[in-house]
Amino acid sequence: MIRHILCLVDDAGADVVREAGDELGAEVVWASTLDTLFQSLGQRSWDACVVSLAGDLVDENVLDRIGNAPASGALILSSPGASLEAAFLAERLGALALLREPLDPGELKATLESAGGEGPSVPLPDPPADDESAPPLVGQSPEMGRVFSVMAKVARSTTTVLITGESGTGKEVVARTLHDQSDRADAPFVAVNCAAIPEHLLESELFGHEKGAFTGAVARRQGRFQRAHGGTLFLDEIGDMSMVLQAKVLRVLEERRVERVGGQESEAVDVRVVAATNQALGRAIAEGRFREDLYYRLAVVEIELPPLRERGDDIRALALHFAALFARRHGRPVRAISRDALARLESATWTGNVRELRNVMDRAVLLTQGDTIRTGALRLGAAAPRTSSAASPTHSQGYPTTASLAEVEADHIRRVLASVDGHIGNASDVLGIHRNTLSRKIQEYGLDREGGGSS
Repeated sequence: MIRHILCLVDDAGADVVREAGDELGAEVVWASTLDTLFQSLGQRSWDACVVSLAGDLVDENVLDRIGNAPASGALILSSPGASLEAAFLAERLGALALLREPLDPGELKATLESAGGEGPSVPLPDPPADDESAPPLVGQSPEMGRVFSVMAKVARSTTTVLITGESGTGKEVVARTLHDQSDRADAPFVAVNCAAIPEHLLESELFGHEKGAFTGAVARRQGRFQRAHGGTLFLDEIGDMSMVLQAKVLRVLEERRVERVGGQESEAVDVRVVAATNQALGRAIAEGRFREDLYYRLAVVEIELPPLRERGDDIRALALHFAALFARRHGRPVRAISRDALARLESATWTGNVRELRNVMDRAVLLTQGDTIRTGALRLGAAAPRTSSAASPTHSQGYPTTASLAEVEADHIRRVLASVDGHIGNASDVLGIHRNTLSRKIQEYGLDREGGGSS
């Protein structure tokens, strides 16, 4: 709830702020001069500070002083007209919103609601080192504790490790961490996605080739095994490898020697192999798609990564970690996440696991106005296939091709409203439309604020 609003606007603007404050049950203090404004800033903790950019009274230095005041709350700016300069200024200062003058009472009220309607915020941790080559493993759940325990036992060994788990659970992060914590940390870490390289090229990628071995082989080339000599080779999605190549990889693991495609001689390689898959290899073995002897050769130690939905409080820790990381990387003034936003993150299903959460937080940092990530910036599910209550049984994902545009729009608005508990301001943020437009569509389609039909 928003309780205290400070404003530095003209007489007409002050009347609009008072009107919005009355509707929200908030106290409004109008400062007619800069001296009055700065005196008022130190007298109590403010939920929002509304400042007009009209005239020469306010410049960037003044706004910096206001924004950096310990208890200034959310900074809301207003401007007499559309201005690129004002938009960039609002962005640099981390303003919650830049409203157009004369102030619209409904728009101002919605903005003020978003400033104080999500409860207290949780500060971000210190930003991590922005090192994509060795991203940290974040987690404190018992499930990840067991993973960490196994990793600590095998990291310094040369034993082969098989990492299993759903897509997006962080298998490559585990592989890189094992390498970084091993005696091979100064040697190469070479990763190859076995599912991303066409079958006819994967053999050459892994083992190298001689000049003239096939069309296009214009020079001798090292394979990934040779390039990883002395270090670690990470074979991702190994469950997608053909049976023929599986046999050749098994031979390399047993003999520690590699023969180039088109070559007659083999050469020794000193490589630690870490493999990963999101497939159930036991089933693949039973179906004749994966060699049992290769499985046992790879799974000397097997590390199974739990899906994010089974990791309890790790969702919160990861969300805070990624928010701090991307705020630093993008140069954004984000310093906190609202408790309501964290609650929504913790209640999501995360079918894409940690990778999906990472993308959501990257997008949220970029979309956040002000210094606090709120529910409207999360865009949960925006990058995933949508499901629809209007879909027929033969269309498990997306909308049926027989649905009209109005049906699709109504269904999507209904689901967005349900996801934000009927909060018009948050729903309009998610949908990217003005709250007045959303209100009109709710009435047009006969929806209620909670997302159901009018019945």
